[in-house]
Amino acid sequence: MRRSPDNASRAEVVVARRDPLAVGPPLPWPEVGADRACLWQPIPVGVGEDGQVVTVQLPERNLLLGGEPGAGKSVALSLLVATAALDPDCNLWLLDGKLVELAAWSRCAEGSAGVKISEAIEVLLNLQEEMDRRYAQLLQSGKRKVVQDDRLSLQVVVIDELAHYLTTSDRKERTRFADLLRDLVSRGRAAGIIVLAATQKPSADVVPTSIRDLFGFRWAMRCSTPQASDTILGSGWASAGYSAASIDPASRGVGYLLHERGIPQRLRSYYLDDSTLASISARAEVLRGHRPRLREM
Repeated sequence: MRRSPDNASRAEVVVARRDPLAVGPPLPWPEVGADRACLWQPIPVGVGEDGQVVTVQLPERNLLLGGEPGAGKSVALSLLVATAALDPDCNLWLLDGKLVELAAWSRCAEGSAGVKISEAIEVLLNLQEEMDRRYAQLLQSGKRKVVQDDRLSLQVVVIDELAHYLTTSDRKERTRFADLLRDLVSRGRAAGIIVLAATQKPSADVVPTSIRDLFGFRWAMRCSTPQASDTILGSGWASAGYSAASIDPASRGVGYLLHERGIPQRLRSYYLDDSTLASISARAEVLRGHRPRLREM
């Protein structure tokens, strides 16, 4: 049910005879053939129950993505990373706790880290320094945030698998990583720094509420329990009827997205196979190899 766009006193009710997001052929990403992208613009990520395209706009936002293995989390994340890679005015930073999930984008990245948490901490430290430098310049120029007209490179940090870094055996390094991540997510938005973090282990020890609640956008693919769903979306959403545990295991790519609308929206994400990812990555690499670099603060 939704309010009529023509008359605020009327409501429109859509009655579906079957689940509109039920298993069917993969949904091709509409931007798959794009020569380049602009991360300041809305990104199409899937189709909602009403058949309308669902988009997200990442500047001044961070996104947390979670779900059980095989739910479609990696593909959903790839839609966002592909857009960032196709924007030559965006700097991409990869923290790949699995070594293979983000490998397709490695040649498009400014910097990366693998399984060693010390490497991941170094990347986050560099970004924290850049963030502080940008804030100093914003203060000097009398501005509150980076905007598109500033012609500054957006910095996109992609973390997959988040659990690898937040549950490492070294408590000191684990705490250091969590503190840096929390700082980037909480303060980086106004400085043009965007964090995209994904996990297939949505639990309180992997995604503590002190970090989870800082993510403006949260995307839950199928989860094994309502509690796991709430770990991504936020406490109370499962009991309110928005539980990713209710998603049919066969409905790969279906999830709940909490974004601009303020309540979780059920959708099915677009699909990118490995060969398409490789093609986009190769195109992005060429594009970035000939890019005029934007100035930095």
